[in-house]
Amino acid sequence: MTPPWLAVIGLGDDGLNGLAPAARALLDSAELIVGGSRHLALLPESGADRMPWASPFADSLPRLLERRGRRVCVLASGDPQWFGVGATLARLVPPGEMTILPHPGAFSLAAARLGWALQDCRCLTAHGRPLLALPLYFHPGARLLVLSENRHTPALLAALLRERGWGSARLTVLEHLGGAAERRLEGSAEAWPHAPGADLNTIAVALERGPVQPLVPGLPDALFRHDGQLTKRETRAVTLAALAPWPGAVLWDLGAGCGSIAIEWMRAGGRAVAVERDAARRALIAHNAAALGVPELEIVAGTLPRALDGLTPAPDAVFIGGGLTSDDLLRRAWASLPPGGRLAANSVTAESEALLLAWQARHGGEMIRLAVSRLEAVGRFHGWQPLRPVTHYVGQKP
Repeated sequence: MTPPWLAVIGLGDDGLNGLAPAARALLDSAELIVGGSRHLALLPESGADRMPWASPFADSLPRLLERRGRRVCVLASGDPQWFGVGATLARLVPPGEMTILPHPGAFSLAAARLGWALQDCRCLTAHGRPLLALPLYFHPGARLLVLSENRHTPALLAALLRERGWGSARLTVLEHLGGAAERRLEGSAEAWPHAPGADLNTIAVALERGPVQPLVPGLPDALFRHDGQLTKRETRAVTLAALAPWPGAVLWDLGAGCGSIAIEWMRAGGRAVAVERDAARRALIAHNAAALGVPELEIVAGTLPRALDGLTPAPDAVFIGGGLTSDDLLRRAWASLPPGGRLAANSVTAESEALLLAWQARHGGEMIRLAVSRLEAVGRFHGWQPLRPVTHYVGQKP
């Protein structure tokens, strides 16, 4: 077993002065020191080699791993396991070969400055990630701590809050936390008064009242742009419940239409791939994903079932919402699932219903027919307007 050779050390804005003796000893004995230019500039002259992170970051990792068995020290900001390089390296290096020494990170320091209970905060990052992912966490009473991309992030976040109806939210920008240049800026999203400041900043957001988009399945149909190819709210709620999403699970949404199933799956914490052959509908999927807080939805162009060739990542669940014209798609979707994976499909035509009935007879599973009517105006009065019945199938692979 290779002994620990890689040290990952968290630095605060107070630099080397804030390091514990153990961390300083590992740094002083390193043969190679890896870090960002800001961190490397803090170091005194020594005999150690220095390697700044490349751009893109991933290009540096093979060079670092080539030094396996040598004394290597990686410098990181704050806690390396909070959206940091330590979490990345832990996927590549066995834990027995690493020593990770965190420093109080931006989230801990921000919560301490504001008197917020850290366990009640949602800790997020806009560093290298889309800002449009943040509205997923806009809820009454929420407390958000956000790592910024740069000095412009606070104003951009304030504008996003205003756009989404949360102009009353209070923002506190904490620059250079823990350092000599620490500074605090405050204001509302509606009237954010500050010019761009330091690139190194963390944003605290306190939300009170605003428009609610629930995280449970069944968002209102009006929230989706579509051309008629939309799994309606009631059917969508039943379908998502049958697919049983969980955090990190992967869904293939085949014949995705406007992407409503994939989007609500991701809002529940999963990952999704939406396959759609029509370019106009793919544009609708992209718009809806950004508007509903899941801009990282992967959208794939292709005709089914050929689009399944080489499709990654492998699914934990598959939903067939369109393109069910032969049992070949059912067979290939079923084969792609691991044991315990779930396949759901909805049908509104007699032909696709026949395929599902034959499939259920061979492979088991559950089938239900959903018949929903909505109250609508009929002249001066109101009456029940039926939606087209939907045949719903769900099966779990043994």
